[in-house]
Amino acid sequence: MAGHSDTINNLYAAFARGDVPVVLAALAPDVHWTEAEGFPYGGTYIGPDSVLQNVFMKLGSEWDGFAAVPHELVADGNTVVALGQYSGTYKATGKDFSAPFVHVWKFGGDRVVTFMQHTDTAIVQRALQ
Repeated sequence: MAGHSDTINNLYAAFARGDVPVVLAALAPDVHWTEAEGFPYGGTYIGPDSVLQNVFMKLGSEWDGFAAVPHELVADGNTVVALGQYSGTYKATGKDFSAPFVHVWKFGGDRVVTFMQHTDTAIVQRALQ
């Protein structure tokens, strides 16, 4: 669905410019946001405030230049899959990383109801050590 793809494109653009309120506004009140096990913030967070506190604020405070850049979106019905590249420098170690990601976004109506992150967490872990 083109509308969902446009929404996801807009969310990545908002995240890139630091406009977190736009991202949070697209999430359903009971969104289930899952960061991959082995990622620094691995786990499932329920609700936009939980995502803000446990993911976005940590990305902003613990990383320099953290970026999630999508290269391709694949949409089917209420699902949009983003293929892209992460990068950033972990402040505590000064080490940078670049790793591919796959994000699976699922919509209920016009809001995101689930987000699932897939990435090579071993690459990310090397930046943390």
